[in-house]
This record gives sequence, C-alpha cells and structure tokens, in this order.
Amino acid sequence: MTYSSIEICAGAGGQALGLEMAGFNHIALVEYEKDYCNCLRYNRPEWNVKCMDVRDFDGLPYKGVVDLLAGGVPCPPFSVAGKQLGEDDERDLFPQMLRLVKEIEPRIVMIENVRGFLGKQFDDYRELILFRLNQLKYNVHVGLLNASDYGVPQLRPRVIIIGVRSDLCDTFTFPQPRLIENNDVAHAIYDLMAANGWRGAELWRQKATKIAPTLVGGSKKHGGPDLGPTRARKAWAEMGIDGRGIADDAPLPDFEGMPRLTPRMMARLQGFPDDWHFGDRKTSACRMIGNAFPPPVAKEIGIRIKQVLDNANINSRGKKEIPRRVIGQFSFNH
Repeated sequence: MTYSSIEICAGAGGQALGLEMAGFNHIALVEYEKDYCNCLRYNRPEWNVKCMDVRDFDGLPYKGVVDLLAGGVPCPPFSVAGKQLGEDDERDLFPQMLRLVKEIEPRIVMIENVRGFLGKQFDDYRELILFRLNQLKYNVHVGLLNASDYGVPQLRPRVIIIGVRSDLCDTFTFPQPRLIENNDVAHAIYDLMAANGWRGAELWRQKATKIAPTLVGGSKKHGGPDLGPTRARKAWAEMGIDGRGIADDAPLPDFEGMPRLTPRMMARLQGFPDDWHFGDRKTSACRMIGNAFPPPVAKEIGIRIKQVLDNANINSRGKKEIPRRVIGQFSFNH
C-alpha cells in the first residue's frame, strides 16, 4: 500500500527518494534553494516541488490527509563544524517543523539531524522539542543511526526523531544494524575509478577496502568543494584518495599519485543511484551530494514507518484502537 507524505527541507532528494522506495507518495516537497529544486524536478518531474521558504509554507490545506511529514531540518545550528548556536541560529527550522505538525496533524512525523543535536549543550532545547511533540499528541522515539549499518559505505551518524500520533497503535522500532559484505569504498566505486583505464586502479583498490569518513558538502562561504578538514583528509589519504578537491573525471591510464573523487563517485558513496543527476556545475553538485541524507537509510526507516501505518489500517478494520499517550517519556535507541 502507498502512503502520502510531505517533506520539508527536501534538499537534493536523498530522503525523498528513500521514502519513495519504501512506498510513500510525495504530495509536496518544500525546498528553498533553486539548484536543489531544479535537481528534484529534473529527476522526478512528477513530484510537486515547492521552491519556497518553509516559513511561507501553509500546512492547513493538508490538515488530516497526510500520513507522513518528514524533513531533514538544517544541521549547521548543531554541527560540530559550526558555531553550535542551536535555537539562536537563524537557520534553526525546528519551530517551523513543529508549526507544520500542528497544522497538518500527520499520522507520523520524521525529523533528521546531525549527531551534534544530542550534545549536552542542547539538552534543554532537545527536551523542549520532544515535549512539544508530546503536547501535540505524538509518542516520540529518538534514534542514532549510522549509514554504514544499512549498506552505505560511509561513517555518517544521524539522529532520527519519529513521532507516532497517539490515536495509532505505536509499534515503531528502528531498523537494526546489519552486517553487509563488501560495504566499503573500493567495492562501491572501483568501476568508476577504473573507467578511463587507470593502470593503478588495482593497487588503489587494495588500499580502499574501508568505510569512508563522512562526506561533506562544502560551504558557499569557503570556495570550491573538497572532502573536509585535515582530519578527514588524512582518513581519505589512507585509502589513497586526495581529499583537497574534487575531480571532473576518473584518472587517465598513466595517472600517478592519489586520485580525487568525482561527483558521481561521491553520489555512489552517498547511496544515490547512478541515474540521479545533480546538474553540470561541480561545486553545486558536491554541495547537494554532501548535504544529502543517504537514500538507503531513508528507505529502511520508511519501511518501519510503513509497517506502523499498515498495522494501524489492519486494526482499524478490526477492533477499535486504544490511544497511547506518553507524556514526558521518550524511547531512545543508540
């Protein structure tokens, strides 16, 4: 069965694509940046992309008709790479997500953010957000999931908040980590690295049988794309990859030294299918890829959400559901 969804802060479509694969039909995707909107429309012309500030998006027309409200609200307010201003950061969109939950009253809410959101300095703000969801009559689950546990060859921990409306039987559980064979950089992108006949590809492959560091998207304020700060670049260098920049194409046959990733290689490491197009501008493409939520992880979570909705539909055809309201208590999965 297919369920309806609305997604805010849709980015380049990583979360939306994963949820689509899990069985969700997006009735609206809200995204502010033009490049990201163009990316969504190019890859899924049938999606209803609203290129606008989420602060201007009215949820009332969708009240009571949406199964899932999802969004990866901006992470810079909580990222260790930023100033960690939290609720004092103008980019904090948690209040907008809570506003839309109130207006739309979706059956389930899904919010994604960086691991820094769990930091002690944000304890009060985090508890306030969870309490507000409780006040809106949602049972709340908080999980810390790593992309490498779900088929993405990358260390990418992400906080996932799930709210299940209290008139549903709350059977939600986070997907369990899986041991996946050959889930490493070499197996993921060797064919792309060797595409131009590079004679050093086989030696490179032997170095790259590891999980990648977290991909980053770069910043508009700091020039072109690269693979992150010194510590991350060192980890990439151990796999024989030069993290100081991004290449236009795979190495040529006589190339010597450490190759750089191409945008397509980055997309593969982020779990995107090869036919997902990010435009022709390298810097913009790398920002979109590095800031995305890996589709395979979103799919796994979406499957678990869909199971809750399936169970709710079965129960509604049988006996009356008993509302569950948990005030001030939250399940947490590490």
